[in-house]
Amino acid sequence: MHSNISIFVPHVGCPHKCAFCDQRTITGEQKLPHKEDVERACLQALEEVSDITDTEIAFFGGSFTAIPRDYMLELLTAAYKFAGEGKFKGIRLSTRPDYINSEILDILKQYGVTAIELGAQSMSDEVLEANERGHTAEDVRQASKLIREYGFELGLQMMVGLYKSGHQQEDETFNEIMAIHPDTVRIYPVVILKHTRLAELLASGEYKPMSFDEVLSLSTRALGAFTEAGIKVIKCGLHASEFVEKDMVGGFYHPAFRELCEGMIYRQAIEKALGDAPENGTYTFIIGKGCISKAVGHKRANREYFEKSGLRIKFTEDNDIPLYEVRLIKSEGSENV
Repeated sequence: MHSNISIFVPHVGCPHKCAFCDQRTITGEQKLPHKEDVERACLQALEEVSDITDTEIAFFGGSFTAIPRDYMLELLTAAYKFAGEGKFKGIRLSTRPDYINSEILDILKQYGVTAIELGAQSMSDEVLEANERGHTAEDVRQASKLIREYGFELGLQMMVGLYKSGHQQEDETFNEIMAIHPDTVRIYPVVILKHTRLAELLASGEYKPMSFDEVLSLSTRALGAFTEAGIKVIKCGLHASEFVEKDMVGGFYHPAFRELCEGMIYRQAIEKALGDAPENGTYTFIIGKGCISKAVGHKRANREYFEKSGLRIKFTEDNDIPLYEVRLIKSEGSENV
């Protein structure tokens, strides 16, 4: 099972303070890690992780390639000793698209980095400017192209529900990310934190966020479409964290956000499979192995949803059925369909 050795490198690496960001709140600490911290985390993981070949050393929390060069090399040197053949799978990092160039990628390649995630957040220049990102959508395109040319795994991070982002801008971001077709994506519904520009805009009434259901619908679409396209969605929603819950003043945090999205994907698939099936019946669907809890929905929401229409939904599992796909195999009182 894949796992990360997560090492947080706080706000020191970010040249901009974006409207949504209080990195000290997100990372939960301001202490900067040094080589000893990296080595300690890796040594501990060697003792605890069952499959080191599917484990990555991951630098998150800031813009890694924007931190002072000597500090970046200190961290990479410490991590590199633990990555490679017979050791951890590699090194993953997140950074800004405008801090990627050939010189930086040459260094990252030399030190065993295998995956680079870009904080795209939006592919609408209007939204990027309004949220004080300090880069453009073209920066994301060019950085993605260069990362691919160097042979790194490419990840993109997107935020849903940003200031000035309506359905048109959300569509633009979704379609552009689909076109770039990264290896991985993280989907983050916006969480509005204290001490940020977004919090000020929310308090003044200038920022009127979408409804939770709208953001859930947009995130559900992205999760389903990316998965179907072979893009691995490695995160959907922020980690459950006391720091997020304590410091948020608005936005779309839910501790089971991905589960909500997956439940909606299955609900839509079941409705499509049912078509014009008569109400007041029992229907059995075949779904992928280990997917029953997703299909049933968060707190059994899908069962209750269909029961309101007199439909009883049952599931059976099959290893050959892809994630999020359903097949109607039986309705009560009829032959298999």
